Amino acid sequence: MQKFADEALIEVSSGNGGNGCVAFRREKYVPRGGPSGGDGGRGGDVIFTIRRNLRTLAHLRYQHSFKAENGLDGEGWGRNGRDGEDVLIPLPPGTVLKDPGTDEVIRDFGPAEGNFVFLKGGNGGWGNVHFKSSINQAPRKALPGKSGLFRRLKAELQIMADVGLVGFPNAGKSSLLDKFTNARPKIAPYPFTTKIPNLGVLTFGGGDSWEGQDIIIADIPGLIEGASRGAGLGHRFLKHISRTAALIFLVDLSETNYLEAFDILYRELEDFSPALTAKKRIICGSKLDLDGTAGALEELTAKYPSEKIFGISVFSGQGLKELAGEIGAMITDNDKTIPPAENDFEEERE
Repeated sequence: MQKFADEALIEVSSGNGGNGCVAFRREKYVPRGGPSGGDGGRGGDVIFTIRRNLRTLAHLRYQHSFKAENGLDGEGWGRNGRDGEDVLIPLPPGTVLKDPGTDEVIRDFGPAEGNFVFLKGGNGGWGNVHFKSSINQAPRKALPGKSGLFRRLKAELQIMADVGLVGFPNAGKSSLLDKFTNARPKIAPYPFTTKIPNLGVLTFGGGDSWEGQDIIIADIPGLIEGASRGAGLGHRFLKHISRTAALIFLVDLSETNYLEAFDILYRELEDFSPALTAKKRIICGSKLDLDGTAGALEELTAKYPSEKIFGISVFSGQGLKELAGEIGAMITDNDKTIPPAENDFEEERE
């Protein structure tokens, strides 16, 4: 079973502040030394930290409650309580924090690494030394620490990639990702082989104008008609191509519906989010090595004269160089996201 999770419900709590102390200085030759109660320590914060080596929310399956440490109480002799330890919650780039009740976006983490203090810990209470005055030389008053904060959150992952592969099951998306990149997705001659998103890095070189670019490609599970309404496997992962700069629509030229495939896929994306259909795109006819597919590619090109259409065969390598060149030319520096630390999701044996 693949260890992949793109949603998680968590509970987070910052620490309570420590209580102030009521104490008086008592030592030989100082019978009336005055108040000496220390302040309570501040409670720990809840901090989210973005880690590039994470590509899934699977670690939140095993721990969904996070609480920062409480501050310690103040002590005599003017000793303040220790501040509570912060709790750090690692998240992968592209994570969105939402209110589970309203679905309101609280924080959308982009590709940059860094820390985000979400809940501050409670302040510590004052010790009685703060309440000494000319008319009250021996105050017996101290303040309690402030309580920490509590929130329930929904974490959603939208993977960071430059290009997304879209197509029906068994259209050849995983094979193309395997050929183009160092990802090694599961490939088999039957539908729904891909059950989770896969990431790979397409690296250019050899004197091209885009030499040195690393382009991240995401392969999501195959779509079927009605995916935007929850049919099939791919609907859960449509959100993972929402951050991409461009899409590649893979059309299996050996299937009978090759002339309608793009229209169906386009409608599913439009129903899910119109923003997806506004992205740069390429239509790619696959399995060009099979009999009859060359004529199918000509018909597909004639039907969509305004679209960029390429024919490829992963088996023979036909058209792959041209397609890679078009991808490199299409993705600019402004479209780039961070390179992944891992090319594939970790597997969990059960």
